[in-house]
Amino acid sequence: MTLREAIKTRKTSNGHFEPRPVSIEHQRMLIEAAERAPSHFNSQPWRFVLIDDPLVRSKVATIGGRTMTQLIEGGTFFTRYRKYFRFSEEEMNERRDGIFIDQMPLALRPFIKQVFSDNVMNVLSKLGVARLLGEDNRKLIEGSPLLLAVLLTKEEYKPGELSGYYCTLSAGMAIEHIWLMTGDLGMGIQFISTPMEIPEAWQELKRVLEVPDDLELMAVYRLGYLPAEKQRPRIDWRSDHRKKLSQIAFRNTCATPEADAPSTL
Repeated sequence: MTLREAIKTRKTSNGHFEPRPVSIEHQRMLIEAAERAPSHFNSQPWRFVLIDDPLVRSKVATIGGRTMTQLIEGGTFFTRYRKYFRFSEEEMNERRDGIFIDQMPLALRPFIKQVFSDNVMNVLSKLGVARLLGEDNRKLIEGSPLLLAVLLTKEEYKPGELSGYYCTLSAGMAIEHIWLMTGDLGMGIQFISTPMEIPEAWQELKRVLEVPDDLELMAVYRLGYLPAEKQRPRIDWRSDHRKKLSQIAFRNTCATPEADAPSTL
């Protein structure tokens, strides 16, 4: 796979992975790819935890599933992210951002827009939909053969100072290197976001991973080999669209949008 192909085909994997373990060779290749990322003064502030122990994965999965249920039951998830939901190809073509929710249980499809309203979410919570989606999330995490925690050393990561900003940039670039490498290895990757949205759960996750005081836990991902036939989650989406050049780029100053052109990738 060329770099151009890796960039063009990069995706988030929402579905299940193959159950077979990720080889130690491939695990190390992911970390070696990450450490080739740039960092301020070559400080290399990132640290990583490769989690392939089923017991530890199960604990992380329990937290991930529980927090998904909490966020949906409380309405936080949809209130916070509703602005990114798109419900038709026409809407996606017009906005060229967000996520197109194209996979829904058959009974809910006629009401897809209403599903994400406050009133309907309250009804769905009473019907146990939040617990159902939380359990789906738990199974996805627990069934992933590899989890990856990304941390920063507090010697360099100082929020509010330039070093904190530089560290955040460096961590993002290291993660992108990992993401691109997964494509070359026939793997997928997904951010496990819900524990981060509940502070108590994030602290619990730190305890599970035995994060020392001199490290800051920044993110956790699930990884694995992609199956030949993908099984989509109960509620799923696509996010293939990208904005036009004229919407994101300018020429010389912000006063002159870049002209649109056919993709070069």
